[in-house]
Amino acid sequence: LVAMLIFSIGVLGLVGLQASMTKAQTGSKYRADAGFLAQRLIGSMWIDRNGLDNYDTGGACNSHARCSQWLAEVASALPGGAAEIAVTTLPGGTTAGVVTAAEVAITINWTQPGEETHRYTTVSAVASTQ
Repeated sequence: LVAMLIFSIGVLGLVGLQASMTKAQTGSKYRADAGFLAQRLIGSMWIDRNGLDNYDTGGACNSHARCSQWLAEVASALPGGAAEIAVTTLPGGTTAGVVTAAEVAITINWTQPGEETHRYTTVSAVASTQ
């Protein structure tokens, strides 16, 4: 009976360890996904450098196809996923009324089941040489 008790405690310990490893792995995947999504949006901004102000979530993001599609991907890839994009025009970063050089701050929030809200933030400068 003592051997059965010790064995049972060992098995319960292994089950608990497996559960905590799965939780840590899931959290790591969500952090990696958030970083990937943010870098992918920055890549899209480099392709579409003329009119960077279209990516600001306080402005025209929902009416700009690439930005609204990216926001939908964030919402579907992360549990409770939401994002904010702030575009700040750099000095001399406007050409004929179009923003071509800006500092971009991307903040992605998500909430894993049973945990608090997590946040990933990155800041990058996107500038056109045209």
